[in-house]
Amino acid sequence: MVTKTLIALFGALALVIAVGFGHPRASAASSLNEGLSSLSTESLARLANSRIFFGHMSVGQNIIEGIEDLLAQHPTLKLNIVQTDAPDLSSPGFLAHGPVGDNWKPLEKIDDFDKKISGGLGEKTDIAFFKFCYIDMMAENTEDQDVDKVFSRYQQTMAKLKTQYPNTRFVHFTAPLTVVQTGPKAFVKKIIGKAPGWYLDNVKRNSYNEKVRKAYSGKEPLFDLALVEATRPDGSLATFEWQGQSHYHLVPEYGYDGRHLNEAGRRHVAERLLVFLARSLTP
Repeated sequence: MVTKTLIALFGALALVIAVGFGHPRASAASSLNEGLSSLSTESLARLANSRIFFGHMSVGQNIIEGIEDLLAQHPTLKLNIVQTDAPDLSSPGFLAHGPVGDNWKPLEKIDDFDKKISGGLGEKTDIAFFKFCYIDMMAENTEDQDVDKVFSRYQQTMAKLKTQYPNTRFVHFTAPLTVVQTGPKAFVKKIIGKAPGWYLDNVKRNSYNEKVRKAYSGKEPLFDLALVEATRPDGSLATFEWQGQSHYHLVPEYGYDGRHLNEAGRRHVAERLLVFLARSLTP
């Protein structure tokens, strides 16, 4: 009985800390739940007539599937989705998408995006972007996944592309997240000073994402994918505490395996992305 009481007290204390000392962007999260209904007919038309390239891997494919779900639900939303890195540029508008690089190798993804844009897409697209995968930011600090090295390469490459293709709007993305371990086992691990499952991976992703926010927020187009993944339908945030700091994690109800997006998650992210892109195109 004493043990159960202590666990309940610790749980209550953790909740107070999480609510009282939450992530500084908590107040901004509610605005991320604005949907397609907030867009004007003119905004939707501009989006449909724009030429967009999206480089991605598996989570990106989930987002594309979410966009396709939305197209089926909203007949007034027109968007020509094509899976290719060489779209028909005579088309008045398209969302072209395809893989960039290989998973586990974020530096290779940066270079491959650079190659695709420099190979012709940069001169013929209105908007271009790519995203890393959760697996590109794991706790093991390999050379290919060193946060400082990856962000430095990313920043240099995007600055170069922006200069070379001034008519293309490049959108920056934060890296996607995964769920974290919860329950009694996670509680015990924290008591003995051991990180619960997936804590350290998400700490690293959040570290990278903070660099992206600091560099581009309010300066260049930034779609905060991590924040969207961590925002529940009611606007509250999914966070965990580690070593005195609050970090985002994927809302469990948005994933089917704790990493990839299920139907609810992909629609949630896809709708936020479409709203973001439409507003980015506003004159």
